[in-house]
Amino acid sequence: MDWLDAWFPTAPLRPTMVIQHGYSRPPAIPGGVPFLGHAELQTAMETATLVVCHGGPATILEARRHGHLPIVVPRDPSRQEHVDNHQQLFARRLAAAGMIALCESQEELTAALNRGLAQPDSFTVTADADAQAARMAAVHRVGRIVEELVAAARPRRVFARRR
Repeated sequence: MDWLDAWFPTAPLRPTMVIQHGYSRPPAIPGGVPFLGHAELQTAMETATLVVCHGGPATILEARRHGHLPIVVPRDPSRQEHVDNHQQLFARRLAAAGMIALCESQEELTAALNRGLAQPDSFTVTADADAQAARMAAVHRVGRIVEELVAAARPRRVFARRR
């Protein structure tokens, strides 16, 4: 929140923001809400110019599904934001593949937000029309693999307890 609070007064434009802060302290700037329901979050992403999020896979994929190149600020355990660095590692890998705009410092976030407001098209992605079908095919394939593994597993011996 500190990074957004510092950026907002200096922003070249005054965007309308929705900032889901969860259990963190509310931002000092307009737009903070503790939690959004799933439908509310989907609507917010659908209508947003930019999406800034943490490094969680589901949130990143949802932002991309709505046509956004998400600006990702992974939670950092050195700032007591998370228990380990898995979000940082995941986000770095996605950034290397060009799937997100990674911001690990206040300066990087400020630059990304300013660039995004000036050139919003640089933070969009084309949604793949076949993505849903591909996801469903993958889910069915994993289901078949699990069924095959279970069927091939040796049955466990059941031992009776002695009394």
